[in-house]
Amino acid sequence: MNAIARALSVALHPLFMPTYTFVLALYFDRSLSYFLDERVHWMMVGMVALMTIAFPMTSTALLIRAGLVRSWEMPSRQERIAPYTMTLLYYGMIWYLLARTALHPAAILLFGGSFAALSITTLITLRWKISAHMVGIGGCLGALVALRSIHALPIIIPIMVLIIVAGALGTARLLTSDHSPAQIYTGTAIGFASTFVSIVWF
Repeated sequence: MNAIARALSVALHPLFMPTYTFVLALYFDRSLSYFLDERVHWMMVGMVALMTIAFPMTSTALLIRAGLVRSWEMPSRQERIAPYTMTLLYYGMIWYLLARTALHPAAILLFGGSFAALSITTLITLRWKISAHMVGIGGCLGALVALRSIHALPIIIPIMVLIIVAGALGTARLLTSDHSPAQIYTGTAIGFASTFVSIVWF
């Protein structure tokens, strides 16, 4: 059971969630990239992956090598602050770059919501530890629900599947980390609210 929980935690690592969310959003809501051809479409996915996965992973690896972070799991609250802050910079950069493309505003606001979620997570982490995994998958769920709300997309089943996956991930984090249920629920709520409000409200 623990092996499955760890595998799920790795596959749904928060660093991967912006890219997963972006791909799902473009797949289910074709209007987001209507004016872009297929090649440009995938180039942007690659750019998102580079800025939200490769760059943060490289920065974290350097922090581990410097001894400022003990491991990729970052079990203590204090050692998460520097990686989160550096990742915020990359999130801000991809948000800025995508805002200069022909993407639908909702796709760009998705990254505004991701930036807001990570900002709130970083501030909370100064005093209390919450689950970044659940912030990530909560943000993905919030984005899909928001897109369904504004564009009337027929994606009830994918959303239900994602809710089940989020529940499985929350259980995995309780099994493989020292997170409490309150930290799991808070992370999910922050992620969901950040992307949903960003897309629907703004």
